[in-house]
Amino acid sequence: MKITFFTLGCKVNLFETQALEQLAQARGHEIVDKDADAVIINTCTVTSVSDHKNIRAFHRLRKDNPRAVIAACGCFAQTDSERVRATGEVDLICGTGNRAEVIALCEAAVQGKQVSYAVAKDAVAEEDRYEVLPAGVPRGRTRALLKIEDGCNNFCTYCIIPYARGRVRSLPPVQAKRETARLEQNGVHEIVLTGIEIASYGRDLRPVISLTDLLCDLLPAHPKVRFRLGSLDPRVVDTDFCSRLAGFSNLARHFHLSMQSGCDSVLQRMGRRYTAEEYYQAVERIRTVFPDASITTDLIVGFPGETEEEFETTLAFLERCAFAAVHVFPFSVREGTRAAKLPGQLSQQTKAARAERAKAVALRLSEIYRRGFVGWELTVLPEHRTGGFWAAHGTYGFPIYIEEDARVQKNSPIAVRLEDLHRDGLRGKIL
Repeated sequence: MKITFFTLGCKVNLFETQALEQLAQARGHEIVDKDADAVIINTCTVTSVSDHKNIRAFHRLRKDNPRAVIAACGCFAQTDSERVRATGEVDLICGTGNRAEVIALCEAAVQGKQVSYAVAKDAVAEEDRYEVLPAGVPRGRTRALLKIEDGCNNFCTYCIIPYARGRVRSLPPVQAKRETARLEQNGVHEIVLTGIEIASYGRDLRPVISLTDLLCDLLPAHPKVRFRLGSLDPRVVDTDFCSRLAGFSNLARHFHLSMQSGCDSVLQRMGRRYTAEEYYQAVERIRTVFPDASITTDLIVGFPGETEEEFETTLAFLERCAFAAVHVFPFSVREGTRAAKLPGQLSQQTKAARAERAKAVALRLSEIYRRGFVGWELTVLPEHRTGGFWAAHGTYGFPIYIEEDARVQKNSPIAVRLEDLHRDGLRGKIL
């Protein structure tokens, strides 16, 4: 069987797609870009915009593969299976539980067998079993993804994901160690530890362990592999986290701390469980132990009820934290969340204007941070070609662009000197 995979959304979805590709190939199937017998679409539903992207993908992939069996799995398929079905383009709907089953369902459908599969709406919320899927490198990438956690217990007012993914479930440490060892044996130089809310890793395990505990097992056992952390709740960045991880050179100096707002009143309406000052203390702890670290974040502007004064408070907070990069998003109403019903919904024009102002501040801060690395020498990992350059990644949170050269090989570490700002990173010259 020939299978095309299509992924929308986050790194967790990328991980799950590459895992399904591995499982499909192990069953003798071929991964193709066109003329497929089956198409598996891994959906996202983080915003209403994401939902529309899913639907457009259904229509386009059906047009490109008129005779294929089309299956939808992932968060949108889980939370709104009826809307997926109503498009008339999807033959199978599988949600977020028992994801690997989608391959067998596609096999049966392609063979003409009757397939009936309904998404179990409550199963994910009550599920206490972690579905172990093989870690690996997504197609076109060099860095491996290892999902160590799924689900979220936070229930922020703007977020639908806990309803799509269920409660926190963690990959047992023995399996995390086994997957890491396998990746290193397969020539992987960097592993990104990802999940829906990795700061909650291990809370469901018995005995309970923490993300810090897991890192203190993995880092010394694999000194030649660089480990990079996915998005972190700032509350996990306590004194214990920083002091225990300080001595490991193979921990990437890049910490993405989820923020969303720098104003306490907005954070409270969002249902975030920290104050701006508590967030800032996490930033300071990192900088004390890792002075040159890239600290990056996410920001939602135009949240319901956000006043100009509250927005200005957030802009000032960006300056105070001196972020290396900020991903700015105008608030998007997501039906099914508490935030969708909050009073004080702002106009699209106001949200767009505030997003542009925040992006301007973020760009200036990023340039200041990156300029401090001019003249540094780093070992970087080339990933892909782009506009006459190789895009590569070092230990920090910004890309390095190296002019195309026969000495540069994908997934082969190379030493460079950083010469000047370039795009969203710096230009590197081969040493």
